[in-house]
Amino acid sequence: MRFSKTLMTGLIMFACVNAFAQKKAEKFEKLEIEMFPKAKDGFKQVYIQLPVAKNESDLKVEFFVGAEKMLDCNNYFLMGSVKTQDLQGWGYNYYEVESNGEAGGTLMGCLDQKKTKKFITLQPEIVRYNSKLPLVFYVPKDLEVRYRILRPDAKMKSAVQR
Repeated sequence: MRFSKTLMTGLIMFACVNAFAQKKAEKFEKLEIEMFPKAKDGFKQVYIQLPVAKNESDLKVEFFVGAEKMLDCNNYFLMGSVKTQDLQGWGYNYYEVESNGEAGGTLMGCLDQKKTKKFITLQPEIVRYNSKLPLVFYVPKDLEVRYRILRPDAKMKSAVQR
């Protein structure tokens, strides 16, 4: 009797863990990027494929184009820009990055000359979330694209009247 209760408990736990793991598996739309142009010399094509999500209209994607560099205590940023381009005949957008990798920053006097690895970026951009289309970028070979998904607060808040 005790063995069957243990076995039953084990089976129920296994079913719950399996159901949870299946729910956590992300679902993706079929990726098609063949229609996008090939990368020019000195550039690479990178893309972000977003998983299918509930209420995608509530979500946003913030992307960062940058590079890791060994830097001192100052605050740095990458110089350059991201241009949105239209994929003629398709109605899709893609992004071209113009940057030579040079950094600008503050000129504080650092007491210690210790350098640490930091990811410095161009001005981050926020775009709408759409799992049906990839976000396609053309970036110089020495830069990379990182991103995060922005989700709204569940609770709407009121402004304070003066």
